[in-house]
Amino acid sequence: MKVKKAKTRMIRTQIQLTDEQTAGLKSLSAEKGGSMAEWIRKAVDRLILEAGEPSWEERKKRALAAVGIGHSDFDDIAENHDAYLEEIYLGRKP
Repeated sequence: MKVKKAKTRMIRTQIQLTDEQTAGLKSLSAEKGGSMAEWIRKAVDRLILEAGEPSWEERKKRALAAVGIGHSDFDDIAENHDAYLEEIYLGRKP
């Protein structure tokens, strides 16, 4: 049984590119295959995807907010974390 692939409707859009952008797209198309329009669509898809992601500053703020949320009664975790993991997983004391 053949599965029909959903057809994506294309809308013709006119854009203006610089000489350098046009030359770069033509070169990319020749080297890697595909049309200039395909490469433009890929770039637009990437731009839309990236726009939905948090900014670098927001990601940094979130990561820093996680610092120090854990607490342990041990003061040597950084130096002996492998030994503590062995104790947990293999029953060996450090």
